[in-house]
Amino acid sequence: MTVEKMDGTATAAGHTGAGLHGTRGRWLHGWDPEDLGQWTGGGRAIARRNLAWSIACEFLGFVVWQLWSIVVVFLPAAGFTFSSPELFWLISIPSLVGATLRIPYTFMVARFGGRNWTIVSALLLLLPTLGMAWCLGNPGTPFPAMLAVAALAGLGGGNFASSMANITFFYPAREKGWALGLNAAGGNLGAAVAQFMVPLAVALLASGTLGLPVGGLMWVPLILVAAWGAWRFMDNLASAKSDVAGSLAALREPHLWILALLYIGTFGSFIGFAAVFPKLIMDSFGPGVGLSVGPAVISLAFLGALVGSLARPWGGRLADRWGGARVTVGCFGVLAVAAMAQLLTLPLGSFPLFLLLFLVLFTAAGAGNGSTYRMIPMVFALRAADGRTGAARKASAALGIISAIGAYGGFLVPQLLNASRQATGGYGAAFAGFVACYLVLMAVTWAVYLRPSSAASLGRI
Repeated sequence: MTVEKMDGTATAAGHTGAGLHGTRGRWLHGWDPEDLGQWTGGGRAIARRNLAWSIACEFLGFVVWQLWSIVVVFLPAAGFTFSSPELFWLISIPSLVGATLRIPYTFMVARFGGRNWTIVSALLLLLPTLGMAWCLGNPGTPFPAMLAVAALAGLGGGNFASSMANITFFYPAREKGWALGLNAAGGNLGAAVAQFMVPLAVALLASGTLGLPVGGLMWVPLILVAAWGAWRFMDNLASAKSDVAGSLAALREPHLWILALLYIGTFGSFIGFAAVFPKLIMDSFGPGVGLSVGPAVISLAFLGALVGSLARPWGGRLADRWGGARVTVGCFGVLAVAAMAQLLTLPLGSFPLFLLLFLVLFTAAGAGNGSTYRMIPMVFALRAADGRTGAARKASAALGIISAIGAYGGFLVPQLLNASRQATGGYGAAFAGFVACYLVLMAVTWAVYLRPSSAASLGRI
């Protein structure tokens, strides 16, 4: 049977007496995805519809989050006279703001409704895109104004947290992992698409200031369509509640901080290197260095974010088979080897080798995202088996907190590369530091979650 909503659309009701019904503003009451009758009687279709538009909005969030990573490489040719450290700040400030916003964004779904907040968060993306177009139209724009507008791009980074929090309420436990994986991967692909499309769009209009504003303006129609789709097709769940007490309890759990450190190493590496990859190409192979770097070469930077995004669900799948800790250790090992190889081969000036090694690095970071994320509920479930209660609540809260902390890697990676260049004139010192960090994180993962004498071991994570 169906229940008619007050706005005229029909919603499937459960075959049980629970009674799924809608009220004005597309609020759903009585939602229970664990009720098989409700799920097969129309609930799955509702969940998929919400997931599709959630992915669309989150995808654009990642696009906006990464716009400055690709635009900055065109600024010198367009007449902007910013120093290299200032360019690194324009690259990294969106990640700093986005990571910070992920915490409050997590609670917005329960406060305002998933549909309502998706509409608002999508429309907020107009601020950084229109602001970017305004700034890039005038080479005399002062650096503080540019930095403030770049910081607004962090609004796109916050979208991930609210999107994941919303979708987790729509799906039953048996399908939650796949749905969240699709949602995350769809969002991550936004970084790749932005880095592929913006150089091509700029090249079509010229490399000067006439073409640069289109890097922001080209996304405005898509943002408006996504916001309209969320308004027209998504739903609010009356049953979605924030768990502040669960979040506070998770913060007192030592394993949250260990897993957050590992996630900085995996997701932080992915988003940090994705943000800085175009500038690394320009600095290492630009005019006077080796290659004649134009928009076509710069657009190859999208390959890093692409392979990292596609590797994420495979990392989760491998973790399901071999255990998240084992896969994470392997990923850190590959990251260390790739960073070491990059350190040793940078003086050769080989762009194909440079690109290949970075693709290996992105693949390992992406797979590590999936395996580390899979470890979180497993760790908290094991803690519950050891006599600690509230595993599900803590794990749910920990997913949001850890995703926020991990995103700070998007700020740290560019700033470490900037510090290396300022101190030594090159990036070798930073890559040496990355190698050391990956080896330390590899050792921590093994010691805490794989070492036979570890309380969290026994091959269950």
